[in-house]
Amino acid sequence: MTNKQNEMKTMNQTNLRRLGRSILVALFANKTAVGALALLLGGSLTALAGNDNRAPEVPDVIEVPGTTNKVHFHGFGLGVQIYTWDGASWGKAVPSAMLFDGNGVVATHFAGPTWESNSGSQVVGAVVQLVTVDTNAIPWVLLKAVNPEGPGIFANTTWIQRVNTTGGKAPSTDGAFIGQVARVPYTADYFFYRSSND
Repeated sequence: MTNKQNEMKTMNQTNLRRLGRSILVALFANKTAVGALALLLGGSLTALAGNDNRAPEVPDVIEVPGTTNKVHFHGFGLGVQIYTWDGASWGKAVPSAMLFDGNGVVATHFAGPTWESNSGSQVVGAVVQLVTVDTNAIPWVLLKAVNPEGPGIFANTTWIQRVNTTGGKAPSTDGAFIGQVARVPYTADYFFYRSSND
């Protein structure tokens, strides 16, 4: 395959991922359709980790430090960022999302930010660095894992990356009243790292 053919294949895969994500966001209100579509498109929506088992194409500012941390779980997040109008701004977003892998929903994502697997393992993330890659979407982010608990996919997590985001930004207009809630659909890829020395 020539370089040009490889570039076209990569562009087509990227466009397919974006289309799939747009469809999932549009169908978010219908959770049955979302689950079926996520499973159907799972292979198209999942970015592959690189040869060193790290998230691909990540800006330097959100690279996981060191060489011993490797991706141990990658999930596709589908949900909403929840904003509350305080009279001056929409405030800080609170996530409410499901994480999918090839087997369907495997975890939930909620305030903290916290991730909890179906098996009960849980991890909280502390934001280290944000970077805006797409001005129409929430930032990509690097988080340090805090107090991972329980056996399962989040056990011994050291770092978390949120990348490939779509949507999720706060409304561009002021709220109508204090306490008004806006639930803004978003998608993202989440990469969870562990130390290969564990």
